[in-house]
Amino acid sequence: MRVVLLHDWLTGFRGGERVLEVFCEMFPDAPLYTLIHKKGSVPASIENRKIVTSYLNNIPGIHEHYRKFLPLFPSAAAGLHITDEADLILSSSHCVIKGVVKPLGAKHISYVHSPMRYLYDQFDNYFGAHAPWYQRWGIKLFKNYLVNWDKASNRNVDIMLGNSSFVQQRISKYYEMDSDVVYPFVDLDDFRRVQNNPLDKEDYYIMVTAFAPNKRVDLAVRTFNGLGKKLKIIGSGQQESELKSMAASNIEFLGNLSREEVVDHFAKAKALIFPGVEDFGITPLESLAAGTPVVAFRAGGVLETLTDKTAIFFDDATEESLLEAVQRFEQKTFSKGELFARAEKFSKKVFKQNITDVILQTVS
Repeated sequence: MRVVLLHDWLTGFRGGERVLEVFCEMFPDAPLYTLIHKKGSVPASIENRKIVTSYLNNIPGIHEHYRKFLPLFPSAAAGLHITDEADLILSSSHCVIKGVVKPLGAKHISYVHSPMRYLYDQFDNYFGAHAPWYQRWGIKLFKNYLVNWDKASNRNVDIMLGNSSFVQQRISKYYEMDSDVVYPFVDLDDFRRVQNNPLDKEDYYIMVTAFAPNKRVDLAVRTFNGLGKKLKIIGSGQQESELKSMAASNIEFLGNLSREEVVDHFAKAKALIFPGVEDFGITPLESLAAGTPVVAFRAGGVLETLTDKTAIFFDDATEESLLEAVQRFEQKTFSKGELFARAEKFSKKVFKQNITDVILQTVS
């Protein structure tokens, strides 16, 4: 089978790129088309193939400032012409890459991490009163164009897969399309070491996240400022300077760490703090795989992955509600066996098999 892979951009290694990496493992000879590629930002398993980029990749400074070029993304995707012969187009999409025109005779399966949050249900989180005036003005100018293009580009997709029932519902609402669900996975091999040789727990809570508005790191920082309990935050992103400026001394920003360091911090933490609304949420499952329960906002994909045996939920996106949940957490004990067992249900092996089944049904 001749396969071509699509992914929005290659500028870091997060949840979407982990899914792409599995697609690359499944199809090691498949070329990859993407808007932007910052060399060395993703593993060799992704980069060891032909990679075709859009004209955006030639703009000086694009790798650090690509978000500012959102109005150009549709034209960049439309300008990516697939020259390789293909029976199957397999896209990993959270923005515009599903709009790349498929070759004649090919089928297109699009694994949708999310319809663009910043155009639909989380618009205010990204472009509300807190956003710079030029961003608010710019998005007002281009929003209708971007939404219309996004919806029209779905005509290019034969099979759409959502990464959770939550995303499936959003696909139905915003795209008016049917879709199937294939859950993403936790790379459980990364956690076998701390499962077999558990590390001692330490007196801190943890967040592992990008510093984006929908992650609600600001809510966690304000809450822990008041609590005075230790919070370690691993990650980086566009809100970094703002978050650091508002954090008290009990909150520590660790930046981007190696995978082994992240696993160790997971394993030693009392609990993962997860205050955002995620479409699926791999990070909470990684926390469970390390033997660490979760304090999570009761919304989004975590309702499909976490249970009352693995997490404490809070119902309002407020400091008071999160604070009360942390206090409830400290009165409860969790079974590591329950945590590990829940994570095992979302393995890479299961994901690969589910994707393979969809492919065979589509191209047979």
